[in-house]
Amino acid sequence: MNSLELKYGCNPNQKPSRIFMDDGSELPITVLSGRPGYINFLDAFNAWQLVSELRQATGMPAAASFKHVSPAGAAVGLPMSDTLRHIYWVDDIDFPLTPIATAYARARGADRMSSYGDFIALSDTCDRATALLIKREVSDGVIAPAYDDDALDILRAKRNGTYNVIQIDPAYRPAPVERKQVFGVTFEQGRNEVRLDDPALFANIPTQAKNFPDEARRDLMIALITLKYTQSNSVCYAKDGQAIGIGAGQQSRIHCTRLAGQKADIWWLRQHPQVMALPFLPGIRRADRDNTIDIYISDDYDDVLRDGEWQRFFTERPEPLTRQQKAEWVAQLRGVSLGSDAFFPFGDNIERAHKSGVEWVAQAGGSVRDDHVIATCDRYGIAMAFTGVRLFHH
Repeated sequence: MNSLELKYGCNPNQKPSRIFMDDGSELPITVLSGRPGYINFLDAFNAWQLVSELRQATGMPAAASFKHVSPAGAAVGLPMSDTLRHIYWVDDIDFPLTPIATAYARARGADRMSSYGDFIALSDTCDRATALLIKREVSDGVIAPAYDDDALDILRAKRNGTYNVIQIDPAYRPAPVERKQVFGVTFEQGRNEVRLDDPALFANIPTQAKNFPDEARRDLMIALITLKYTQSNSVCYAKDGQAIGIGAGQQSRIHCTRLAGQKADIWWLRQHPQVMALPFLPGIRRADRDNTIDIYISDDYDDVLRDGEWQRFFTERPEPLTRQQKAEWVAQLRGVSLGSDAFFPFGDNIERAHKSGVEWVAQAGGSVRDDHVIATCDRYGIAMAFTGVRLFHH
């Protein structure tokens, strides 16, 4: 099959719609269940590239959670602490998590608000444990190189048999030149084949702090590979083998840094003992629980704590987290790595990154204000590498 008709394009009025191979070759995918749409395939193909590169760069199974052609989360299959298992809602399962299942739990759990209704990519065979995790989440579909028989049965039964399951040929390699049309005009460029697991990326370190531990290099690779498939401008905070905050598609880089930093702060605040102990009503839906936590952590906490509202979510009214409590907790966040898809034009990006525990930075360099950015890093003891690589993605 070299062409697949779709229901419609980005919007219902955009017909006809299809995906096809213009060289007449076979499509590298097989739809095993459901009827994926135009945006589903955009998410699937971008996400598959991301997890494939993470797998190659780290040697570990990888997963990504995509929404609107940018990742909401990306991770490798490192073991999780009890705290992470709790905030990712997998502490109640009665089966062991495999490495690929752990990667998915991390990718989905980092920003659960953004991951709602996601498209999933897995670098390795989808096994039963991973399928059982996917089964209980609101999701549009999954792409993977293979599926165990029992995993496929579980996924095919999801959403009354309409859940999108795509198998991709892991040996497929696209042509070195890619094309797309905008406004009837064809654009052509060489594919972005830059390798982000090259040690030379960390050769140019202009800051006083020079040390990049192995864990920091791993997390910076994860951040940069994630950014390679994130709509620009983009910034990614990473820690312990996963993205914890992604700021995508902002016109100003400082807005990217703030957005990603805010998401990293929320990820960390969800680990606050007071948040982890919230007395939720039994049987509350996962999405409602996620939304309630998001509001509880925010300055709009009264929306879920005022009389007549808290009774919808909690068995008793919890005390709010004060701004001081939140600031004190966020101040404890350490060991965060930060990647940017292009240079930082001013030191304000580093100022914001420092507030969210960033200790290592990888960015392209080349700004006329590099000296200011370097000086800001030196003020906080941050080690920064100029990679010389820009990662714009549109």
